[in-house]
Amino acid sequence: MLYAPVPSPEPMHIPDGFLSVTVSVILWGISIIVIAYALKRVNADLGERQIPLMGVLAAAIFAGQMLNFTVAGGTSGHLMGAAIATILLGPWAAVLVMTTVISIQALIFQDGGMLALGANIFNMAVIGVAVSYVAYTTIVSLTSNRKWGVFMGGFLSAWSSIVVTSLAVALQLALSGTSPANLAVPAMAAIHAIIGIGEGLITVGALALVYSTRPDLLKLGQAGPKGGKLVWVIGLLLAIGLAILSPLASANPDGLERVAEQKGFLGIAKGPIYEVIPDYVLPGISNEALATILAGVLGVIIVFGVALAVAYMRRSRQVSGD
Repeated sequence: MLYAPVPSPEPMHIPDGFLSVTVSVILWGISIIVIAYALKRVNADLGERQIPLMGVLAAAIFAGQMLNFTVAGGTSGHLMGAAIATILLGPWAAVLVMTTVISIQALIFQDGGMLALGANIFNMAVIGVAVSYVAYTTIVSLTSNRKWGVFMGGFLSAWSSIVVTSLAVALQLALSGTSPANLAVPAMAAIHAIIGIGEGLITVGALALVYSTRPDLLKLGQAGPKGGKLVWVIGLLLAIGLAILSPLASANPDGLERVAEQKGFLGIAKGPIYEVIPDYVLPGISNEALATILAGVLGVIIVFGVALAVAYMRRSRQVSGD
C-alpha cells in the first residue's frame, strides 16, 4: 500500500442496547423537564450579545468532540465541552448548547442511540453542566475571582464533569443490568480520570484565549457592553478549522467503548434505525479523509444554525412578551 487510510472519528455516545428501556425512558423524562426549564430561564437570563456566542460555542464543541485524543492503554478521549459552555454562558444556556450538539450528533451522524438520546443529554447536558457550575463557582469564589483561580476552576470543573458523568453512566449500566456496579464504576472512573485531564487542559487553553480577548465573558455568562462580532466570526472559523482537522482524530475506542470491550457487553449495542451521515463520513465520497472533513464542516454549520435559531427564538418570545 502506498498510503494508509485516514480513520474517521469514532462514535462517542451511548448506543441503544446498553441501557434498559425503563432507564432510558426515565432519563428522557428528566431531560425533557430540565430542557423545558432551561428554555424558560434563557428567556429571562440571555443577553442580546450572548446569542451569537451560543451558536459559536455549540459549533466549536461539536467540532472539538470529533477530535478524539489518545490516552493510556490504547484508549481515546474527546472533549465534552460542558465546562467551557457553562463558564461562558451560564448553566441554563449551556444546557441548551449541549442538548443541541448531542441531538444533532444522534439525529444526523448516528452517534448515540435514539432511545439512549435522553440518557446522553442527561449525562452531558444536565450532569456535566451542573457539576461544572458547582465546581467552577466554588473555586472562583474561594480564590476571590483571581486570574489563577479562574484557570484552576476551569480545569477542575472540566475534570470533575468528565469523571462524575462517567460514574453516572456506570450506574445507569448497572441499573440496566448491563454490567455490575462493582465492575463498571471502577473501570469507568479509572479511564475517565485520565480523559478528564485532557478535558481540563483543553478547557484551560480555551479560557486563556477568551481571557486574552474578552475577559468580560468569564463571569458565568454575564457578557459586558463591548461589541465583539469579529470575535464570533473568528470563533466560527476556528470551529470550521477543527472540523478540517477531524481526520487526525485517534481511531482508538473511547472510554465507554473500551470498558464495554473489557467487560464483555460491547456486542449488545444496537445499530441505528436509519442513516444520514453515519460515523461522521459523508456518503458518496470515496476519499474518507475528505468525506470526514466535509461531514464535520456541514455539522458545524448545522449546529451553529440550530443553536442560533433556538437562542433568537427564545429571545424574540421574551421581548414580545414584554
